[in-house]
Parts: sequence; C-alpha cells; structure tokens
Amino acid sequence: MTVKQILEPIGEEMSEFEGRFTESMKSKVPMLNKITHYIIRRKGKQMRPMFIFLTAKMLGDVDEKSYDAATLVELLHTATLVHDDVVDDANERRGFFSVNALWKNKIAVLVGDFMLSKVLLLSIENENLKMLAVVARAVREMSEGELLQIEKARKLDITEEIYFEVIRKKTASLIATCCELGAISVERFDVSETMREFGETIGIAFQLKDDIFDYGEPGNIGKPTGLDIRERKMTLPLIHVLNNSPLEIKKELINIVKNHNEDPKKVKRAIELVIENGGIEYTHRKMEEYKQKSLELISRIPESSSKKALIGLIEYTINRKK
Repeated sequence: MTVKQILEPIGEEMSEFEGRFTESMKSKVPMLNKITHYIIRRKGKQMRPMFIFLTAKMLGDVDEKSYDAATLVELLHTATLVHDDVVDDANERRGFFSVNALWKNKIAVLVGDFMLSKVLLLSIENENLKMLAVVARAVREMSEGELLQIEKARKLDITEEIYFEVIRKKTASLIATCCELGAISVERFDVSETMREFGETIGIAFQLKDDIFDYGEPGNIGKPTGLDIRERKMTLPLIHVLNNSPLEIKKELINIVKNHNEDPKKVKRAIELVIENGGIEYTHRKMEEYKQKSLELISRIPESSSKKALIGLIEYTINRKK
C-alpha cells in the first residue's frame, strides 16, 4: 500500500492538522518564526499524526481532541529531533541543514524548549490533562532510553534484553503514545492500553528495520553503510552475533568496533562477519514476529477503511527502502 492510499481515509484530517500545527508554532519573536517556518517546510512524512488519526477513526469519530493529540505529539517529536541534532552534533536532517548547523546549538536548544513549552500550554489551555500525562510519560521514557543506551554502549557487552528495553523506551514509546492518544481522543478508554501495546510493537519493528538498513536486506545486501558500526551503536544484528558466535569471531568484531571503526576495510569486514553469522536473518525474523504481534492485537477490531490503512501503514514501515 502506498502512502497516498494510506492517507485516503484521513486526507481531510491531515490537511486540517497541517494548518493547526503551523498555527501552534507561531510566536511574537521574528527569529523564532523564521526557524519554525524552516522546520515546517522540511517536515517528513508525518507518520505519527497518521497513526493518531487512523487509530481514532478506526475506533470512533475524529474530533477536536484528536487534532490536539496530533499537535502535541508532533510538537514533541519535532522538539526531540532538534535536541537530538545538538546532542549528536549533526549538521543535516533529511538532507537539509539542521537547525543547529544554521543557527548554532544555543538557539537550537531554545527552539526545542519553546516547542516543549507549547506542549504544556496547549494541554492546559484545552484541558487535556490525560493526554499530557501520556505525553509526559513518553518524554521520560525517551530520555531514559537514550541515557541507558549511552551507559551500555561504553561496554560492548549489551544483552539482547537490555537492547529491547532501550528501543522500547527510546523509539517505540512515541509510536505507542500516538496509538494510545488516538484511542483516548475518541474516548475509547477500553482499548487504550491495547492500542498502546500495538504502537509499541510497531515501534520496535520499525527500529529493527533501521538496524537491518546498516547491513542490507537478507538475500539482497545492496550497499550497506556500516554507519552504526562507525558510531559504535550496538544494534540487534551485532548483539546477536557477539552473543552467539565462536570466541575468535567475537574478539575480531569487538576489536573492529572498539579500535578500527574508522577504517572502511575493517568496517566492511565487520559487516561481512555479522551477515555470515546470521545477524541479519535473526533480526529480520524478530521484526516479523513483532509485526505479527501488532496485527493480532487489533484482530478483534471491526474491519474498516481506517483499519485497512493502519495495517498498510505497518506494512509500509516494515517494507520501506530508506
């Protein structure tokens, strides 16, 4: 299913949301308006609002609270991207200069802070305290996940259990929040926890797909980048091979990641070792398991065009090429 087909049931809602989101970013400070305008013009596919509207429409009728939920999440997501670029010292975001590259770190941090303040203000102004609690939990989990990853990455002995705890908090928590808020916005509190779990499983599958990108797809390796190895990121393919391979392979991999992660030939060798020892196949299997779990969680919800599109969005996140 293409993005255009996924958007069909929620086309009007997404158009309305874009106007509301732009309005939510307005300020009386000209420089801030210039920066937020730059951010809005370079927005991504806005998958998180799509998850909210498709969930809400699958379970009920989209209303003001659904638009509020989408705005809160997109403000939070945008703020975290701006802050992440500062933390990672990244000069690009989606092929364009990052905010910190153009306006320096101090301004980028303050812009992110401004967006987070808007999350608080919009929640209070519209009396969406239940939603604010869900969003606040997402902020806490994303921060904990990032710090847990930094702590564990210093030693290359991270377990699979810890890895999944990191990505559950760091990546999956925001998609889980989207699906939970979608249910809450149409007052389907009876399934809000189920939808949260649904979003979490998709978020984990989404991250596993990202892990595979660094090495290539099984049977179609293409041109692996090795970026995660160069940045010493402990992703599932690498963790699986380190924990399930002969000692000599483990030693060689650890040596490359620790001491030769800037050497293209050594990085290529590490990629080959991970592929040859089943790291990609294993990660692909786990990704499919999480995808199936997400489908089972919504299997009892009545069929509709929104449910069909939501399943299409799952397929899109799993089968995307970049």
